[in-house]
Amino acid sequence: MHELSIAVNIVEMIEENAERERADKVDKFEIDVGTLSGVVIDALEFALEEAVKDSICSKAVWKINKIQAKAQCMECHHLFIMDNYFTSCPKCDGFGKEILQGKEIQLKSITVE
Repeated sequence: MHELSIAVNIVEMIEENAERERADKVDKFEIDVGTLSGVVIDALEFALEEAVKDSICSKAVWKINKIQAKAQCMECHHLFIMDNYFTSCPKCDGFGKEILQGKEIQLKSITVE
């Protein structure tokens, strides 16, 4: 379950930012997770519940935003939503595509006191 190591890394990044800002506590934080990132959001939520315990984030409200994967066909330039890496262009059935979003996992925002 690599989601636990991701959750621990997120908490470490939040703690580093809070320390840099000389904050006493973290009120909330927000994470973006792409549908092609390989992260199972339910597992990440469970892992975060454990990772925030006994940290500066223990009382924080947090939100995970699911970022739907989108691509542009390299043949016909059609923009489309992807369900997985093997999704072909719905307009021309081509497989050549540039993935525009959906692979990311990032700490989007932190609110501290």
